[in-house]
Amino acid sequence: MKKTERAAKVLKRLERGYGTPAWGRGGPFKTLVATILSAQCTDRQVDKVLPTLFKKFRTPRDFANADLRTLEKMMRSTGYYHQKAKHLKAMARKLVSDYGGRVPASMAELVKLPGVGRKTANIVLSQGFGKTEGIAVDTHVWRLSRRLGFSKKNTQLGIERDLMALFEKKDWGKVNELLVQHGRAVCTARKPECCACAVRQWCPSREC
Repeated sequence: MKKTERAAKVLKRLERGYGTPAWGRGGPFKTLVATILSAQCTDRQVDKVLPTLFKKFRTPRDFANADLRTLEKMMRSTGYYHQKAKHLKAMARKLVSDYGGRVPASMAELVKLPGVGRKTANIVLSQGFGKTEGIAVDTHVWRLSRRLGFSKKNTQLGIERDLMALFEKKDWGKVNELLVQHGRAVCTARKPECCACAVRQWCPSREC
C-alpha cells in the first residue's frame, strides 16, 4: 500500500471516530487568542476560559490596554500564564499599532506578531479565515507523524512539508485537529494505547 493511501485511510478512520472538526472559535482574533492559550493546555480548558476573557476584553485594543495581572489571573488555569499574558498584550498592541486592530490574513504578516509562530499562524488561517496554506505541527502532530511513518524529519517545517505532500490540500485543516485529538486520547507520549488504537493496522510503530 502506498504511503498516500495509508495516510488517507488513517485520516478517514480518525474522522469517523472524532468527527469533522468544528472550524473557528468566533472569528480570526478569537481564534488567535485561543490558539496562544492552547499551548500546553487542552482545548476543553481553553474553552472554559474564553467566554469569561472575552466578556471583559472584546477587541485587540481592550487586550492591549488590559492590566497584565488581571489577564494572568483570568488565564491562570491554562498554564504558563505569565508568558501567555505578555504575548497576548504584545500581540494586541501590534495589531492596534500596525494593522488597525485587525488580524492579518497572511502567513508572512501573522508570524510577525509576538507569540505567533508558523503553527499558530496555520491554525488562525485555517480556522479563522478558512484559508489553507499549510499544516500546523505541534508536539502531538510531530509525535504521531513519526510513529505513523508519515515523516522522519526532525523539524516542524520538515514534517509539515512531508504531511502536505501526503494529504490532499482540502484535508490539510483536518490533519492537525484529528492528530492532536488522537494524540491526547490514545497515542500519548509515554504510554500509547496501541491495543485500543483505531488506526493500529496502518501504524508501523504499533505494539499490539
